Amino acid sequence: MLFWTFLLKRYRTWRSYRATLEELASLDDRALADINVARSEIPRVARQAALASS
Repeated sequence: MLFWTFLLKRYRTWRSYRATLEELASLDDRALADINVARSEIPRVARQAALASS
């Protein structure tokens, strides 16, 4: 049972990462500048958000 709990947590973290990544990637450069995120930082920001939400 512990293994399935681990997998479920990893899957939820991955889904959160992908949703955040897609949302940030859909923003234009001006909107990203407003929230102080460079386009090259999107994967890192999405990763941090996913880990913070888990």
